[in-house]
Amino acid sequence: MADPKTILVLGAHGVTGQEVVKQAVARGHHVRAAEMKWPDDAPPAGHNVERATANVIEDDLGPVVDGVDAVISALGVPGDPATLLDPPPLYTTGTTKLIDAMNARGVTRLVTISASFVVTHDRGPLLFRTTAIPALTRVLHQMGEMEEMLRVSSLDWTAVRPGWLLPEPLTGDYVVVPDVIPEDLIRTRHADLAHFMLHCVESGEWIRQTPAIARQEAEDLSSSFEVVREMLA
Repeated sequence: MADPKTILVLGAHGVTGQEVVKQAVARGHHVRAAEMKWPDDAPPAGHNVERATANVIEDDLGPVVDGVDAVISALGVPGDPATLLDPPPLYTTGTTKLIDAMNARGVTRLVTISASFVVTHDRGPLLFRTTAIPALTRVLHQMGEMEEMLRVSSLDWTAVRPGWLLPEPLTGDYVVVPDVIPEDLIRTRHADLAHFMLHCVESGEWIRQTPAIARQEAEDLSSSFEVVREMLA
């Protein structure tokens, strides 16, 4: 078991964020779970979790960053067509404000979500490449800008590049390679992504790098129909 840390999790109520919080607490860490707005029906925070609100686009993030050992950003934009056409600047303005806050408060370790599709569009079935990827163009462009901001920062950052995310249980059985997921893989489980992000925080591995993570999944979870159906849901 790694030494306990205090970890700020941004996007803590999202699918990946919830997994990060759950797994971090199970591993003995204290979590500051931050969301732009917590829903009224959110379950109680639970042991070793403190809740915070933080709008990464508008707020001074200094108070929410203060006193933590590391930041895990599980921020993401909704997948509806209107938002994808004009996404909020989570990965641009949000990254600028987060870097400034971390520098001001002396916090250096950041693990954030990017995507393999930032640097390649030739992964996955043809229908996925010709339908889902174009719909994500503006979000992927923002993620690319985020990575460039991190490269010129002084932070000990890791930008994890998953494949197409899948809401299935944790396996811990996944492939991690530099930069881009292997050609024969397309899916990454939210829970496995959370597991790897925590590993990066605990181990200090992959600093100032862009590791890619994916896993071989059943055919019905990796087919053109399945991934595009999720995109259009």
